[in-house]
Amino acid sequence: MTTAAGGGGGGPELWVVRLGAMPYAEALEMQRAAAHARISGEIPEDLLLLVEHPPVVTLGRASHDANLLASPALLAARGVELFEVERGGDVTFHGPGQLVGYPIIDLKRHKKDLHWYLRQVEEALIVALRTFGIEGGRSAGQTGVWVSPDQSGAEPAFTRKIASIGVHARDWVTWHGFALNVSTDLAFFDLIVPCGIVGVSMTSIERETGRRVAMEEVEQAVAEAFGQIFALEIDSRCRDSMPAIGSKSIL
Repeated sequence: MTTAAGGGGGGPELWVVRLGAMPYAEALEMQRAAAHARISGEIPEDLLLLVEHPPVVTLGRASHDANLLASPALLAARGVELFEVERGGDVTFHGPGQLVGYPIIDLKRHKKDLHWYLRQVEEALIVALRTFGIEGGRSAGQTGVWVSPDQSGAEPAFTRKIASIGVHARDWVTWHGFALNVSTDLAFFDLIVPCGIVGVSMTSIERETGRRVAMEEVEQAVAEAFGQIFALEIDSRCRDSMPAIGSKSIL
């Protein structure tokens, strides 16, 4: 159930806000403010913030020191920032060529179940990947989206990870979200044990398709898939059109 910019179907909406390139700290403050505004009702609809970050490693609540393979000095030398955040999961990397999405979704409108929500986010990414001829799937016991090296089998073994997911929720409103590798420099993942999974092989849309895919195409596919999976009408917005809290814009 998706429409062009502006919605118009009268049902619940998903406000999709494309932020472009933005430092991680700024996006973190923004999504926290948006989540709090969603909790209070100052933002009346669910949001999907889409962004690219400069190189940054983030440590979730379940992170272990051993999964950060680079010292702070080496990270700084590579131009990689480091943040500890409240999301679930272990260590992950964000950087140019990766689509990061922060769904600010009120699960009271959908289903008050975080495990259900994680599966929905995975499904939305799986649906979006089909746009580019990539058959993604789940790996038993692991959150995220994976790709099989051999997609011809009836039950392929999904072995390469293309998207990571880590979320946080308060009063059933979510923030943090997913990182989908589009044309990411996968060498950055050598600095960490991605998501704490020893031996994991990271991949990207570019690696799987053998061609450069525009970030705008991926953003569109992901937005439409989220609208479909969460049964929300798409309303594409710019930052300037978002509500304000007092005299300060939320976004």
